[in-house]
Amino acid sequence: MLSLKVSGMTCGGCINAVTRAVQAEDPQAKVQADLASQIVTLETTLSAAQASQLITDAGFPVVQ
Repeated sequence: MLSLKVSGMTCGGCINAVTRAVQAEDPQAKVQADLASQIVTLETTLSAAQASQLITDAGFPVVQ
């Protein structure tokens, strides 16, 4: 399980965009996001680097 700090998420549409970005590469991935903390939790076969890149490419930068 991965937990990533993702900036720029403000609504359900943002969560859907992040979810679609990850599931495009790993259709079985489970994605949960908390808008208040800006934390995205993933159950995926992708590496942290791969998931971070996909989310960043969707327009939501992953911060350290």
